[in-house]
Amino acid sequence: MLTDRRLEKIERVARNRQSDLTIVLNNVHDPHNIGAVLRTCDSVGISEIFVILNDGFTTENSIVLGKKAASSARKWVDVYLYQDVEKCMKDIKSKYKTIAGTHLGTDSVSCYDVDFTQSLALVFGNEHAGISDEVLPYLDTNILIPQMGMVESLNISVSVAITLYEAYRQRKTNRQYDKIADADFYNNIKSSYLERNKDKYFGSTMIKVE
Repeated sequence: MLTDRRLEKIERVARNRQSDLTIVLNNVHDPHNIGAVLRTCDSVGISEIFVILNDGFTTENSIVLGKKAASSARKWVDVYLYQDVEKCMKDIKSKYKTIAGTHLGTDSVSCYDVDFTQSLALVFGNEHAGISDEVLPYLDTNILIPQMGMVESLNISVSVAITLYEAYRQRKTNRQYDKIADADFYNNIKSSYLERNKDKYFGSTMIKVE
């Protein structure tokens, strides 16, 4: 039964979902890392993420999201799986204005100097190889997380969390969580979440895009 309290929460969550902010994971293999990313995305109001598997050996079966990895966030954040880089980036570009990567380079700027109030897709590569060569040409800009240690490396899920909470801070200050910017987006999210709420055992919303 849908209680008034539960309905109020679904409406609040739908209202705070950000239609113009997303995460792209490029060949991130560990389901626990992806699960942790989903939990952070849900926390800051992201409704969908994109996963690109173009390394030739990572498959959708190897990143099945378990309950422990993603908690219940896997029920509320859609995961779109792609192997075709061009199609994925085209789909992302049709919805998000700027694509920013975490590829280390001389042109990289601190995440604290990035305008996260704009329409933005943030691309993160795996911890060993980084963002793949096929994805790099699609990046509009590069960002980095300032580090002062000997080992300049952070876990992928930690990097996503740091970056997204800077985005949250900026958007909260800009009052982007205080109003419904897109009524159609809000209504679609609310309707979808009401349906998902009916199914106690609703699993991962992983969608393979051919």
